[in-house]
Amino acid sequence: MTPQQEFAQNITRRHFFSQGSHAVGWAALSTLLAKSGLSGIAGGAEGPAGVEQLIGHTHFPGKAKRVIYLHMVGGPSQLDLYDYKPVMDEWYDKDLPDSVRMGQRLTTMTSGQKRFPIAPSMFKFAQHGKCGMWVSELLPYTAKMVDEMCFIRSMNTDAINHEPAITLFQTGNQVTGRPCLGAWASYGLGSANENLPTFVVLVARPTNTEQVQAISARLWQAGYLSGEHAGVSFRSGGDPILYINNPPGVPPEIRRKTLDGLRALNEMNFNALGDPETHTRIQQYELAYRMQTSVPELTDLSKEPESTYQLYGEEAKKPGSFAHTALMARRMAERGVRFIQVYHNNWDTHGNVAGRLPDQCRDVDQPCWGLVQDLKQRGMLDETLIIWGGEFGRTIYSQGGLSKKNYGRDHHPRCFTMWMCGGGFKGGTIYGETDDFSYNIIKDPCHIRDWHATVLNQLGFDHERFSVKHQGLDQRLTGVEPAKVIKDLIT
Repeated sequence: MTPQQEFAQNITRRHFFSQGSHAVGWAALSTLLAKSGLSGIAGGAEGPAGVEQLIGHTHFPGKAKRVIYLHMVGGPSQLDLYDYKPVMDEWYDKDLPDSVRMGQRLTTMTSGQKRFPIAPSMFKFAQHGKCGMWVSELLPYTAKMVDEMCFIRSMNTDAINHEPAITLFQTGNQVTGRPCLGAWASYGLGSANENLPTFVVLVARPTNTEQVQAISARLWQAGYLSGEHAGVSFRSGGDPILYINNPPGVPPEIRRKTLDGLRALNEMNFNALGDPETHTRIQQYELAYRMQTSVPELTDLSKEPESTYQLYGEEAKKPGSFAHTALMARRMAERGVRFIQVYHNNWDTHGNVAGRLPDQCRDVDQPCWGLVQDLKQRGMLDETLIIWGGEFGRTIYSQGGLSKKNYGRDHHPRCFTMWMCGGGFKGGTIYGETDDFSYNIIKDPCHIRDWHATVLNQLGFDHERFSVKHQGLDQRLTGVEPAKVIKDLIT
């Protein structure tokens, strides 16, 4: 951001009103135009930092106005869900050839194994839709909508362990401390509502909790962007946000008077030091005050018709379940939340695939289908990008004991499957191919940087120009290594 842009954003109210008799008129006209969509402004206080861009503008019209990102924490097994490998039935309990492994780095969980025995999927697959996508029997609802989905079977990453792998997906770098994708979306698009956060985080509880991973708040931080762009975490039980309600004996008028006093003190601090984060603090206090009314309405599902639960399933009536979380994501999307990040845990199937993977799939299968159908019938799917995937895939060889009825799989960063729906991604697309072992990519690889560039493109941003100046560098989500928008995925 240029010094002129930063000054314009942090100008004091007194100075603003002293600039001309038409200032209030300008502000009113700008607000009306932004709400009507005539100004070309995305509606936020901030925008991308490309020097040729005005604050609040996208680089070009984006197909997606909002994102619902469903992250399956632990790494779903592409071999048991989407990447059908029937040839592996002939390889049961044979060793993975060195010519396939090619000296790939292994985790400490399997690096000490004497053998790497092939574990074909125990689950049945069938082709579905006009596109002919192979889908496991574990996902019957997903199988019904494959022609609306865009599958990438050739995703690949640089990280082999969970924390750096999730961090890389979320922030574009394995090292923490950088803005996540949701923060970038908030920064670039700005707010589309006045009473809810621009970026919200929801953590769903899995039915099976055999091996859950830690989910750190560092994943939804704003990094070197203004703190207002960090994700706001909603809890699955009790008050959705801590301290959303006034304490006993504190009526709304006392709360308002308290906030007015805090605002005055913060304005004094800003006038003395000029720290823009002081204005962020003021804005967050005001948003929190407005959320005391908007959040209870958002989380009250009593007016949802029974047809809603026929879409998402009866589990949607249980707070904290994935189905309930998916329904909450739709309610947030229709109220103007730009980026909804959902985490669902326990996909780290190092063992007991037979006992765990069916539970995981039951948790998410119908709710994902319901979410797509719900947005579609409301006319929102075309402008809402839904993302589903984990931080890496799983190995074809078994970790630990192997039988035809059960096995485990280790982390596999070389190839895995993700899907997108809506937001201008091309329905019925199957992109990329892997070898017979689902171990190496043989056609159309898609690195995380390419995926980030493509997602930003759908939001209206050129990833090479969508940057912010920090420590003398033009920092970008896609970093400095080559990245490209994959045109075959989008309309």
